[in-house]
Amino acid sequence: MRATPEASHDDGDGRPEPVMRTGYALDGDGSCIAKARHHAVVFLDQANVDHRLTVPARARDLTQLVVSELVTNALKYAPGPVLMELRISTQAVDVVVWDSDPTVPAARSANPDRVGQHGLEIVKAIAEALVVEQQPVGKRITARIPLSDTPTAAPQPPA
Repeated sequence: MRATPEASHDDGDGRPEPVMRTGYALDGDGSCIAKARHHAVVFLDQANVDHRLTVPARARDLTQLVVSELVTNALKYAPGPVLMELRISTQAVDVVVWDSDPTVPAARSANPDRVGQHGLEIVKAIAEALVVEQQPVGKRITARIPLSDTPTAAPQPPA
């Protein structure tokens, strides 16, 4: 699917609207997670070519990781198709994943002895913003990855 270019403008909350966006319907077969990551790479390459947006290697890697985690969770917990939308502005990449399960996930507390179920914790730790919204059918999760090559400092616990 070819990404749709859009005019960039401020939407009133200080964040520019996407320069480009595209969506994908993922069928849920065994290869759809790899396909979703591939779509993300192609989308980021297209943003660079068509709009001269520089996507640092760190943002590219984090985008693929977030796509993988969110699509994996959607396939694991929801019946039916998964929809993925990618949006890019001059400041960030948004990964949006919709699935049909209305249950809102929650990141669990850290537990080094737990095997698995760390995906949402990882996404929450690396994303600039993470928004989970219930929809009339299912839920939509949006993770924002900054294009800055400098990681944001993690909040430090009070001394």
